[in-house]
Amino acid sequence: MPPSVALMLWLVLTVGLFWMDPARDRRTSLCLWVPVLTLFFAGSRNPSQWLNGQVGVSAQSFEEGNPLDQIVSSALILLAVGILMSRSLKWGSFIARNRALLAFLSFALVSVFWSDFPMIALKRWIRDLGSYLVILVVLSDPRPAEAVRVVLRRVSYLLVPLSILVIKYYAELGRAYSAWTGAVEYTGASTSKNMLGLLCLISGLLFFWDTVVRWPERKQKRTKRIMLINAAFACMTLWLMNLAHSTTSDVCLFLGCLVISAVHSKTFRRNPGSLKVLIPALFCLYLILDFGFDMNGSMAGAVGKDPTLTDRTKIWAFLLGMHTNPAIGTGYQSFWLGSRLDYFWQNSGLGHLNEAHNGYLQVYLDLGLIGVLLVIGFLVAAYRSMCNRLAPSSSFAEFGMAMWLVLVFYNMSEAALEGGLLYMVFMMGAIVVPERAKTRVQRLAAFGAAGEVTRNSIETAS
Repeated sequence: MPPSVALMLWLVLTVGLFWMDPARDRRTSLCLWVPVLTLFFAGSRNPSQWLNGQVGVSAQSFEEGNPLDQIVSSALILLAVGILMSRSLKWGSFIARNRALLAFLSFALVSVFWSDFPMIALKRWIRDLGSYLVILVVLSDPRPAEAVRVVLRRVSYLLVPLSILVIKYYAELGRAYSAWTGAVEYTGASTSKNMLGLLCLISGLLFFWDTVVRWPERKQKRTKRIMLINAAFACMTLWLMNLAHSTTSDVCLFLGCLVISAVHSKTFRRNPGSLKVLIPALFCLYLILDFGFDMNGSMAGAVGKDPTLTDRTKIWAFLLGMHTNPAIGTGYQSFWLGSRLDYFWQNSGLGHLNEAHNGYLQVYLDLGLIGVLLVIGFLVAAYRSMCNRLAPSSSFAEFGMAMWLVLVFYNMSEAALEGGLLYMVFMMGAIVVPERAKTRVQRLAAFGAAGEVTRNSIETAS
């Protein structure tokens, strides 16, 4: 099949899927397309990269950015601000209920003053603040749980088939070659095999969660059609994961699905408190085994893989040897800039990297031990909030808990604590919506239900 025909077929099928999707809800707000587009670019490539078909990096591009990307990002942020202004979000209550997150963001803003590149650091902080505002567009929706489901489904509908398309018919976009071995690496719609694995991780977890939640209603006609689509996308996702060869994403997908399954099991339904303790306990056990007994390296060697975790241990050792300020770091997202970036590229012998391949180490390099402690505090506060919201009637809270475990494990070998697709999806479960906004939503829903009953009564009487 010619690439142009395949592209047209993908476009027609995608439009048809959006139009005829059995999971489609006509009450869904058009405002949700703002977070859909934001997550689309976060999970694939920047607009400029889509236009010129390039994914290469340079030290200069890290510092200057791209005008088109900045325009698109600014437009999406402004749309998010406009949407939030039109809603009754109480900012005072929001700040009070998200103090740990605000503490981290405040310290990140202050760190701009000791950055070697203060204007770049400030621009990146503002950009990332815009990502939080975009997430609030989802969470301030009249039905936040359904809004999260809709946004993630739309992103998966776009990126999963698109990744298959570019891999099969646009090899110059969907494939790359290892700088060390020359072996082909499949990137799909994203910029690297690890990013493709991350996209599959989010997609796989979404469709598994959605299927488990809908399982009790599986005999209904509409639910059967939805689950059929879920199965089709799950198969496509697993096929892409097999091509990506991203071990971190594979393990995290298994862990996330395990949490969702556990929440729905009879054992944990009878004693939900045990699950709340077990999840962080498993992570603590992993830390003890890894740092105390080098579990990761031993397991990798046992299965015939690189004991250095594809040179990650070498990367970490070299970065720690660069001796940044241990207390406050180099400034928000400022480590991989200027002379430090050039020094790493020229002297490490580890390629043109722009991340530490460990989220906690990346925060340490940028914000020091203070930043790491603030991130840990935020993760603890987010988990406590999710546990408080966990109930038999709340499938959204269980998805949030699964994302929490995925995030803390994923950042042991990848950097995803300062933005990006995984972090934004995690924030959908971590940010607490102001109570007053929830109350107003409930009142509106009750009013709408009462109006519907009244109309039905009138029609029956007539």
